[in-house]
Amino acid sequence: MAQAQDTPPSAPEAKPAATTADDRRPGSGPNPFTDCGIGAALFPTVGWAAVTSNVIWDIGTTALTSATASPQTCSGKRVAAAIFINDTYEKLAEETARGQGEHLNAVLNILGCDSARHPEAIEAARGSMGEAVAAPGYATQRRLDKAADFYGIVESAVSGRCAA
Repeated sequence: MAQAQDTPPSAPEAKPAATTADDRRPGSGPNPFTDCGIGAALFPTVGWAAVTSNVIWDIGTTALTSATASPQTCSGKRVAAAIFINDTYEKLAEETARGQGEHLNAVLNILGCDSARHPEAIEAARGSMGEAVAAPGYATQRRLDKAADFYGIVESAVSGRCAA
């Protein structure tokens, strides 16, 4: 008795260049351990250090979540901004309080904010940063937590105010 052979599936139809997370091949996204999370922000060119940092930080949970839920945050300008904020947090906090400064302009530029829109974004960041600094417990937060909060503040200030 002859057995039916499995036939290979037909080739998939060509998809448009723009794809969503739902229609990408499994495994085609960023590597969560080297391209995402705190590790990627701190060590963008040293894979083993990114992995080590992600595992030490939170067992890799943040990196895995960002790779799954929002892979676009695992590279590009957002990572560059996170690195810059981490490296220059104190200057950024000071300049945000003043409402001007080269580091503040630089992070807005990294995030693609048109220079004509900087004053509006700075004003929004300044208000949010004032609230963050006045919140109970701010003074005792770890520096990395303050930098992460500032990242959220500046990204929110840029969102909807700046042309990329």
